Amino acid sequence: MQKQETMEEKIRRINELYHKSQKEGLSAAEKEEQAALRQDYINSVRANLRAQLNNINIQNEDGSITNLGQEHAQKGSGHAQ
Repeated sequence: MQKQETMEEKIRRINELYHKSQKEGLSAAEKEEQAALRQDYINSVRANLRAQLNNINIQNEDGSITNLGQEHAQKGSGHAQ
């Protein structure tokens, strides 16, 4: 069983693959690994942003409070996840 990599380790590996691609190119397996790591990183950033937005409340001029996470969920994003 493979151990779970931390995001820091994944970023380090993304950077290693990038530098290798610039110097000598990547094998097909390395290109697949790079794409998977990049997608995992993007998904992590999106999840963190969503979590932050879900915890932000804005006070409107009328004094009411709007939670950005709830407002976004009601409107629907229209974006594929």
